[in-house]
Amino acid sequence: MTVTLDDVEQRAALIERNLAEFLTHEELVALLRAGTPLRHYIGFEISGKIHLGTGLMSMSKVRDFTEAGVQCTVFLADWHTWINDKLGGDRDLIHRVATGYFTEGFKASMKCVGGDPSSLNFVLGSDLYTERPDYWATMIDVSKNTTLARMQRSISILGRAEGEQVDFAKLIYPAMQAADIFALRVHIAHAGMDQRKAHVVARDVAMHVRDNTLRDGEGRVVKPLAAHHPLLMGLRKPPGVWPIPEGGARDAFAAMKMSKSDPSSAVFVHDEPDEVRRKVMKAFCPPAETDFNPVLNWLQHIVFGLEGGPLRVERSEANGGPVSFDTFEELATAYADGSLHPMDAKATLADHLVDRLAPAREHFAQPEVRAMLEELEAALG
Repeated sequence: MTVTLDDVEQRAALIERNLAEFLTHEELVALLRAGTPLRHYIGFEISGKIHLGTGLMSMSKVRDFTEAGVQCTVFLADWHTWINDKLGGDRDLIHRVATGYFTEGFKASMKCVGGDPSSLNFVLGSDLYTERPDYWATMIDVSKNTTLARMQRSISILGRAEGEQVDFAKLIYPAMQAADIFALRVHIAHAGMDQRKAHVVARDVAMHVRDNTLRDGEGRVVKPLAAHHPLLMGLRKPPGVWPIPEGGARDAFAAMKMSKSDPSSAVFVHDEPDEVRRKVMKAFCPPAETDFNPVLNWLQHIVFGLEGGPLRVERSEANGGPVSFDTFEELATAYADGSLHPMDAKATLADHLVDRLAPAREHFAQPEVRAMLEELEAALG
């Protein structure tokens, strides 16, 4: 297969754009030059309602991957959900929500970012493990080539604090997540930055896995690549001391991550326009603060990240009249010097979200899909 340099560079740029991290560019270029048919996956626990971080941030990158000719899979991690005590560990409910609400939610999210929902391949964890009995040998291979201490450090991928007392099942979760990558023959493991530890485990053990070995287009054993999109901040003020003390940035960002379990911190993909506006207009948005500001964070990643510029901000003449920003950096500068008011930033974000989420609202207006959402809401109480 002939692969031109221009084709490699264009595909690599599309695969890597708008990511917080990609491991690694050099390995990606080598796979593309070898003519490797690339496979991707992103996995999700089946838990609460799908918010913008799960829906739009994930699916915008899946759209990029499909446009770059990558075969994309959404992995519905029902066993991982059970291990992590989500939905009460009710396996029948987890299965129904996975194949119902979650599947429809990602199709709706793909529509919202201008992608093709029919390009998505959905795989349920239970089905993978039944169809690939060698999966468990791979999971053991992963486990034999890492350490208990590393598994204990990796439980942060479950949303658990390092050192937290957990049942033993949670310690096999990272090894299972790495084994999923090999069993699915994935060249690009994709997730938010919070899943990085599992992907690095998979990369570190790749040369030692005997079953489900990952290979390139020329038959050589390779490591899975890792694509990490940025995490969206939640809309709430960070807990604890404000302003953030020196040296506290990392903990503050972690605490501000959007959470399904805190509905006031998140916008869900099927929220009605009034609900979207209510949440955004109440959001934490400190004047002149550009780092710990969820409104600016969302403008950067959802508005400029998905649409690019220019962005027009409608303002009253008393507030300076309408203004356009070609880049997020221009907007951030105006916000930092006080020439862009927090309420104008909020109103602009709310309007864009209402428009962006219209396909999801339409999708969930279908009676059979609405019933799936209602079942989940009843289960969540």
